[in-house]
Amino acid sequence: MDAVRLIVTSRRALATSGGVRELLTEVWQAQALAQAIGSRLAVAGPPELRGEALGLTELAGRGCGVLGAPDLGPDELRAARLTELGETRPVLMHLGGLLGEVGIALVGLASSAADEATYWQCVEAIDAADESRDRVLEMLRKLADRDAHVPEREAG
Repeated sequence: MDAVRLIVTSRRALATSGGVRELLTEVWQAQALAQAIGSRLAVAGPPELRGEALGLTELAGRGCGVLGAPDLGPDELRAARLTELGETRPVLMHLGGLLGEVGIALVGLASSAADEATYWQCVEAIDAADESRDRVLEMLRKLADRDAHVPEREAG
């Protein structure tokens, strides 16, 4: 499945998640998807994005690690269904939106956490999601800079 469709699916699942466990599972799914997209971009993306993409992979992996892997069957892991990236800019725009929504959901969860462990887990996951989103925004900036410096092609 292409990256944008998976991101849209993750955004819907995050928006409709109910309890704490379900929300944390969706946050983990979003971070795992960001990690997979970052990995693909680091290997086969535009050369000017590869360093930031590698950083995204590491940060999203940290976000997954903070939360711990949920009990998911092999067919439930969205990141494993990633078959193609498609156009880089739309993927990054959608991913940035997803990571922003992840941060907002985690803030809500942290503010209503029943115990200190869940609170700190959310705080660390917020940090990872925020830093991951910063990497995505930096990649979008680099794409914009690249496009601004491409000479106009003459009509042929």
